[in-house]
Amino acid sequence: MTNTKNTSNAQNSQKSSQRAESDTTEDRPGPMQVLRNARTQLAELTGMSAETVSSFEQTEDGWSLEVEVLELARVPDTMSLMASYQVDLDPEGQLTGYRRVRRYERGRADAHRPGGR
Repeated sequence: MTNTKNTSNAQNSQKSSQRAESDTTEDRPGPMQVLRNARTQLAELTGMSAETVSSFEQTEDGWSLEVEVLELARVPDTMSLMASYQVDLDPEGQLTGYRRVRRYERGRADAHRPGGR
């Protein structure tokens, strides 16, 4: 009888532990929600809407993204000024910082750099 009781207690403990883990996982946003939140928060702060997310990774401190933004519309469209912003978010998807890392004309390709640097 003691073994049956111990087994039952162990199973209940395991179920409680699994529920706690799933509750923690459910509290954190998934990658798609993080992307949506980042684009929305950056637009609110800068007044410019994000056109695309060119990189996205989970870090020790949360999330890191590179977001492409239209900074200045020009005619023709290929002459419009674009910018890449580094956007950092905490594990819950709240923006903790951003900075512009590059500015370029929409129609320009990156210059080829030997050695991939």
